[in-house]
Amino acid sequence: MTQKNYVLIPGAWHGAWVWQPVARRLREAGHRALALTMPGVDGDDPSGVTLADAVDYVVDTITRYDLRDVVLAAHSWGGYPATGAALRVPDRIAEVAFVSAVVPEPGVSQADELPAQLGAFVRATIAASGTVPIDLDSVRTVMLPDEPEPVRRMVYELLVPHPGRYFLDALDATALGVPARYVLARDDRALAKPGAVFAARLGVAPVLVPGGHETLLTHPDEVAKALL
Repeated sequence: MTQKNYVLIPGAWHGAWVWQPVARRLREAGHRALALTMPGVDGDDPSGVTLADAVDYVVDTITRYDLRDVVLAAHSWGGYPATGAALRVPDRIAEVAFVSAVVPEPGVSQADELPAQLGAFVRATIAASGTVPIDLDSVRTVMLPDEPEPVRRMVYELLVPHPGRYFLDALDATALGVPARYVLARDDRALAKPGAVFAARLGVAPVLVPGGHETLLTHPDEVAKALL
């Protein structure tokens, strides 16, 4: 068996912790798995952090560890830095796996992907605070609607405001020159558009796994299997 190098990128508000259950299973299968926390989401100052900084961080991690044949696995918003990194170092990337993630289009930001009213609210929030916070009600109704309240509260306590520029910045180019797959949580309610729309941008059919948007936490066995 050829050992794969998985670099795992979280979505908005999350850190490396959200990938740890999946990462453990990938390691148990004989692969290397490195979960990242993006700049501005690790207790550091989120003001002024840009999407380019996130892309740089992913690229720097790959080159610092001299990783090759990398599987970049991205959750949710993480599709942006994953795509940007794959465009920067395609010779090191074996595949990009989008897990209930946005597949970016050129010049289109995360805020642009949202429904108009929500997008306007997000932009106003960023203008006022520089970040995009998350509230407990959204965790209950959108992210973990089927989980018990103690689980919802535990996850909520781990979430942090997301740097505003991560939602406002876009990539100039997004056409991947490497293989890609799309893994979709069957009951995801949090994606800006249906997962099938994002999968179609890659020209692939989605691989379905159980659970909602937080399937990395609730169904790590199935997600890991879909990534192997």
